Amino acid sequence: MSEIDKPSRAEDEYFARQELERRKQWAKESAAKMANAEKQRLRDLHYMKCPKDGMDLHTIELHGVKIDQCPSCGGMWLDAGELEQLTRPDRAGVFNRIASVFGSK
Repeated sequence: MSEIDKPSRAEDEYFARQELERRKQWAKESAAKMANAEKQRLRDLHYMKCPKDGMDLHTIELHGVKIDQCPSCGGMWLDAGELEQLTRPDRAGVFNRIASVFGSK
C-alpha cells in the first residue's frame, strides 16, 4: 500500500467528528420523539377527566359557552377564554348568578 492510499490523520478526525455529530443528532431526535410520546400518553390518560374525582367530563352549553362538567361531583371546568366569554358585559347577569353560587353566606 502506498503512502497515497492511507487516510490522513485529519481525514480520520473529520469522519470521526461527522459520525459523532450524526449520533448526537440521532439522540436528540430520539429524545424529542420520546418526549412527544410521553406527552401524548399523559394527554390520553387525563384528557376530559375530572381533576377532582377522575370521572369523564361532559361538555354542556351554558349561555352559548361550552364548558366541561363532571356528572359525578358536579364540578364545572372552564377552558382558556371561557370565563371571559361568560363575564362579557352583555352576559353580566349570567356571571352574577354563577358568582352568587360561590359567594360567602
